[in-house]
Order: sequence, then C-alpha cells, then structure tokens
Amino acid sequence: MKYLEGFCLLPTLDTLMFDLILHKSASLKNDLLSGLTVALALVPEAVAFSFVAGVDPLVGLYAAFIVGLITAVIGGRPGMISGATGALAVVMVDLVARNGIEYLFATVVLMGIIQVSFGLFRLGKFIRLIPHPVMLGFVNGLAIIIFLAQLSQFKQKNGEWLSAEPLGWMFALVGLTMLIIFFLPKLTKVLPSSLVAILVVTAIVQSLGLNTSVVGDIAKVSGSLPSFHFPAMPLNLESLQIILPYAIILAAVGLIESLMTMSLIDEITETRGRGNKECIGQGLANVVTGFFGGMGGCAMIGQSMININSGGRGRASGISAALFLLFFILFASGFIEMIPLSALVGVMFMVVIGTFAWSSFRILGKIPRHDAFVLVLVSCVTVATDLAMAVVVGVIVSALVFAWKNAKHVYVSSRIDQNGVKIYELMGPIFFGSIRSFHDQFNVNEDPDEVVINFAAARVWDHSGLDAINNLTERYTNSGKRLRLNHLSPECVKLLKNAGDMIEVNLIEDPRYHLAVDELA
Repeated sequence: MKYLEGFCLLPTLDTLMFDLILHKSASLKNDLLSGLTVALALVPEAVAFSFVAGVDPLVGLYAAFIVGLITAVIGGRPGMISGATGALAVVMVDLVARNGIEYLFATVVLMGIIQVSFGLFRLGKFIRLIPHPVMLGFVNGLAIIIFLAQLSQFKQKNGEWLSAEPLGWMFALVGLTMLIIFFLPKLTKVLPSSLVAILVVTAIVQSLGLNTSVVGDIAKVSGSLPSFHFPAMPLNLESLQIILPYAIILAAVGLIESLMTMSLIDEITETRGRGNKECIGQGLANVVTGFFGGMGGCAMIGQSMININSGGRGRASGISAALFLLFFILFASGFIEMIPLSALVGVMFMVVIGTFAWSSFRILGKIPRHDAFVLVLVSCVTVATDLAMAVVVGVIVSALVFAWKNAKHVYVSSRIDQNGVKIYELMGPIFFGSIRSFHDQFNVNEDPDEVVINFAAARVWDHSGLDAINNLTERYTNSGKRLRLNHLSPECVKLLKNAGDMIEVNLIEDPRYHLAVDELA
C-alpha cells in the first residue's frame, strides 16, 4: 500500500483477485476452446434466467445466442461474453406476468434503441466516474450473488436440501471439478481446464450411472433456428406507456452491468475497451433479439471470467461461444442434457474464487473509512437488490462524501497593503457545498473602503458558486465599498450578473476553464 499526502492509492483489481489468468495473449485456438467452454456453461444459466423471467427456456437460449454473437462481432470489448442475465430477468418477470411475452419482446426492442442512443451520444465515458471502492464492492457483491445462485442446485424442486446420497455425490463431483480446474494448468495448458473438468465429470457420471442431476433435468434445450417475429401487440400510446418504464430500467441495468464488466476485464487484461461502441453493440443486439423471440441480455461477468480464465481474448471467443450454443440447440441437445449440473456448479465456484477481491478484507482497515464504507455498502446492496441499484447508491454516496470533504477546503488569507487596500487570497473549490464556508470568510462591515478578492488559486465549479460571488458583490456595493475581483475565468465573468466594473481582466494570467451550467449550454 502506498500513501501520498494522506491519499490512499488502492490496489488494482487484478492484484486483489485470485490469480487464475493463465493465457496473457490472444490466439485462435484458445478463443475456440474457450468459446466451447463458455457455451457449455451458458446453457443452464440461460435456462435458469428464463424461468426467473417466466418465459420458455428457448427464449433465454435464443437471447444468449443472438446477443452473444452480435456483441462479440461489433461490441467494444473483445473477450467479453453477453447473454441473458439474472439482473434483467428479475425486471422482466413483472412485465411478463402482467402483460404477456409479446410485450416483453417489444420492450426489449425499445430497450435496445435506448442503449444505441446512449452510445451515439457518447455517454459511455461516464463509466469513468465510478470510484474504485464502488468497483471493488461491485465485484464482491457479484461474486456472492453467483455463489448463492449455485446453491439452488443442491436443493430439490420443493426447496428442501437433497437427500444424503445425491447431496454427497453433488459435493464430491463439485469438488472434483474444482480440483481439476485448479491443478490441471500446473501440468498442461493445452486445453482449458474448465472444459476438461466438464468432460471428465460428465464421463464419470455417465459411465457409472451416478444418481445426480444433469442439465436435462432442468429443461429440454433442443429447438430450431430463431425466426423473425414482430411483437403481436397494439401499436398505440397505451402500449408505449406500458413498456417504456420497463425499457428504461432494463436499458440502464444492462448498460451499467455491461460497462462495469468491461472495466473489470480491462483492468484484468491490461487492455482498454470502448464504452460507447459497447453501448451501441448491446443496443443493436437487443433490437435484433426482440424481433427474433429472445428475452434480451447484457454482459455476463461469470461467463466473461470463464472466457478470460480459459484463454479467450479475441472476438473469436465470443463468436464461437454463440455459434457453439446454436449448434447445441440444433444438433447436440442430447449431449448437453447429459452434462452434470455439479460440473457446471464447480466451474462457477471457481469463477467466484477468481472474482471476489479477497484482499479487500486486508485493506479495509488501511483505506479511508468512507472508502471502506462504500465498498461494504455496494457489496450489500448488490446482494440485497441488484447491480444497477448498488452502483447508483455507491456513486451517490461517494459523490456526497467528496462534496462534503471539499466543502471544508476553502481557505482564505487576507492582508492590507501599503495603500490601505484589503486583499483576500482564495484557495479551493467554490461550489454548492462550500458556499457557506465561502461567505463566512468575509467581514463586509469591518473591511476598508477598498477590497480586492484574488481568485487565482480558487475555482468556481457551478452556478451556486457564481451566485455566491454575486451575493458577495451586492453586500459590498450596498455597504458603499469598492470591490475588485481578480483572476476570474472568462466564463465566470460572462455569467456574473452584477459585478459591473469590479472585475479586473488579465489576459495572460487569468485561468481558462468552462463551467457546466445551463446558461452556456
């Protein structure tokens, strides 16, 4: 840990995570094998999220194929896997229950249009405003969610735990899967360890006829090619009023999860994705999905981590994952239905280990308390509600803490020169949080007849700061005293309403920066 003048430099995400990254460079072989591994893991996830949303499993599988393929081809983050996700499914279930699946397809189309607009207006850059503690809380909360989601495989349909024998085999096979994934790379890296683990455990279960659940016990995954289908619903204002709120929420949740996942992969792989391009790719994928009977989707951090850990770096990994998934649906559903759920649970448990920032326990006592609070808060909100809400809460709390800390950092020194003029030297930000402290620094009644305020070391951030300066000039004017304002930026000069000839302009020394206020928009 390094400290610089009281500010803690947090460790990067890749140093906090369990090191499972085996392949640092891209290759077609790694991408294809990784895509096969991801496709095997996508099937039960897509089926499970279909049940959550209250739709047929093929609706989720089609979404995983279409969204995964399109985003892999034109998205902004090679190596990131997209498909049907639980974060979207929990929003969709109410819409489907109230209005039916046709309204869901229309909502997904509108969701995609909103996401494309977000990218076209280049708003993806705002992902950079998410603080590091929020990112850490995001990955920790997500790891917990992935872990908790796997526990349902240890239970019967009535919610009770499996009986002794099936439960014992489940634990044994999950443990075997995890051991293969962990130790195989120490012997050879020719094949992705996750793929080998799935094949070995499947062979053991089928050859010995063990009493354990397989993918076929969840649902049948055979189907045909997705076909074009225009949503069968009235095209009127009433329908728009129904689907628009859901579309906005789905678009926001999908983009937040996708951009956060992209940032995570960026840091792990030490590369950089393109946020705006990813927004457009996700949006177009959802528009197409809605017209081809899919439930829509976004980036999947679990499958993305499987892909990265298995060596998938290029676009071929996502493309092959989508094509393998389609192949399974059309021709190899029987084989996929033979795969034990225990093997897939073991793979996801290794994803949990690789995703969780274990060292965050060690740094909690070393980082600033507000950062530690945000980290824990985001983790808890992620588990309790959803990822988008957790990120929003984390950003808001971090912004409030930042504003509060900076509100206390307005410093003023004053002196009286040889001509009896009182000169105030300002230092710090002047914005909505600091204007009270700003006003308290001046004593209008006791100041001499001529006063100078130097803004060279200060910065006016918003309209509240401008209003505070206006109010101050009024106070000095009403007291019959002369006030001069030095080193204000041209933007501030333009927006001050009553300064008049109080401002001294220095074209060489005055700062130049822009205020984001409505009057300049």
